[in-house]
Amino acid sequence: MNTLLTLGIDVGSNFIKAVLMECGTTKSVILDKHTEKIRKRNPAQLADEMTTHLLEKHNFQYDDLAYLASTGEGDLVIRKRGHFYGMTTHSRGAVYFDSTAKTVVDLGALYVRAIRVNPQAKVLDYKMTGQCASGSGQFLENISRYLGLSIDEVGDISLRSTKPEVSSGICAVLAETDVINMVSRGITTPDIIKGIHLSIANRIIKLLSALKAESPVFLTGGMALNKGLIQAIQESLQETKKNFIIKTNPDAIYAGAIGAALWGAYRYHKLKQGKVMAKVVA
Repeated sequence: MNTLLTLGIDVGSNFIKAVLMECGTTKSVILDKHTEKIRKRNPAQLADEMTTHLLEKHNFQYDDLAYLASTGEGDLVIRKRGHFYGMTTHSRGAVYFDSTAKTVVDLGALYVRAIRVNPQAKVLDYKMTGQCASGSGQFLENISRYLGLSIDEVGDISLRSTKPEVSSGICAVLAETDVINMVSRGITTPDIIKGIHLSIANRIIKLLSALKAESPVFLTGGMALNKGLIQAIQESLQETKKNFIIKTNPDAIYAGAIGAALWGAYRYHKLKQGKVMAKVVA
């Protein structure tokens, strides 16, 4: 068999992402992908239902899988065969999308991680924000909800800004207080959202600078497709005279799950190789 069937599941704080892959020695392809917002559902049960759904959709059984790998809150994946840390899976997923990527920025719900990688997606170094920082996806979603917006709307609305108001709060709680004051002062919604995007962009650039990052920089995670944030990053780069090349992909939210599936195939080969060597020695 030249290819392996693997499944990667990334359990985040808000979403679960699952990717079914056919992994070969020279080329790996995505067979299917699926994401679900957890809401108030049981994450363990939801992850298992997603596994069953993807397998049945393609007439596969669980035993057809060479490896089921988890990442993120991996303890919640019941039938996993192995777990991989988020930095390693997002790095591998980013390099899958763009083999030239030298730095990966994982725009997570609770924090942002900037990761330097080699061509094999090995993590060389990293920097990350703290959970209380106002630069996370959860913070942006909280502000969007307060403003009566869905998280899917904020990118386009941000592009309509003419005079952005940047939040001064470092802590998410203080930043949210800033936003409440902006509303009371009559600052428009586009200008508030654009200001938040600029604040997050500045944090990302500071992380890249502290990391001594190299281009290209590949963005992963749920915020990677936020057009308003991408524009804010580009504007902040111009203002700070940084020359980072920023890239992403329409499926960037699945980078962690893709990386888990690919590392799962790698581990399967290593384990199989070890068994063969053990037989030879015996």
